[in-house]
Amino acid sequence: MPDIFFSIFVFLFGLILGSFLNCVIYRLAPHQNFGGGLGGRSFCPHCKHTLSWQDLIPVFSFIFLKGKCRYCKKPISWQYPLIELVTGILFILVLYHTAYNIPYTIYELIIACFLIIIFVYDLKHYIIPDSVIYPAIAIALIFPEGKPLVSYGAGNFQLLILSAFGAALFFLLIVLITRGKGMGVGDIKLAFFMGLFLSWPNISVALFSAFFIGAIIGIGLIISDRKTLKSEVPFGPFLVAGTFLALFFGGRLIDWYLGLFLLK
Repeated sequence: MPDIFFSIFVFLFGLILGSFLNCVIYRLAPHQNFGGGLGGRSFCPHCKHTLSWQDLIPVFSFIFLKGKCRYCKKPISWQYPLIELVTGILFILVLYHTAYNIPYTIYELIIACFLIIIFVYDLKHYIIPDSVIYPAIAIALIFPEGKPLVSYGAGNFQLLILSAFGAALFFLLIVLITRGKGMGVGDIKLAFFMGLFLSWPNISVALFSAFFIGAIIGIGLIISDRKTLKSEVPFGPFLVAGTFLALFFGGRLIDWYLGLFLLK
């Protein structure tokens, strides 16, 4: 029973953090001045009216207000409740993935927040902000797998570094071959971070999943006439999705894949 109550607490905490991440994503946008920090009061992006506490309850405020601003009646973006819900769900998945190992759980929760910001920001603005990816890389370097670097095995750390540079080099080659039309520099940085965070062999699962998901969605967008072969599609969200798949299910996917060959 204590695990259930703790899980509920973590889920609710995820909802609150999701609301905060929405704020970060909005204020990181090019038209916003992030230099003032996050201390400013939240406001409606349409009428600029300062929001009261009852307008800021994660998910529930959106439901009670029927998806509209209390003051100007303009629609509220579905991004806000979706990010809050997804963050809560991811926090639960992290909790069970780390088996309640508190230091490792905190580490993965922090990384999950960075990845959520990258997913949404790249999807909206077609860019991965350095102010997000560089701190994520630093944390993954200083606390590999949530452990202080000084207590992390030298062999394991070497594998992390090789995984990071290998993934980054792979994307660098794509950028050079396509002359920046297939991938961007931000994807190289994200791939480097993924290698540090996932290491080998999970980084291979993440990259394969990202390209597979990207291909499926890309074909769907073309068939539905929403995109063409020449349209620009951000790849960061697919890399983030691949990272989460590898984190939570990487071992099972690798065992399943290897089992296909053992059965032959």
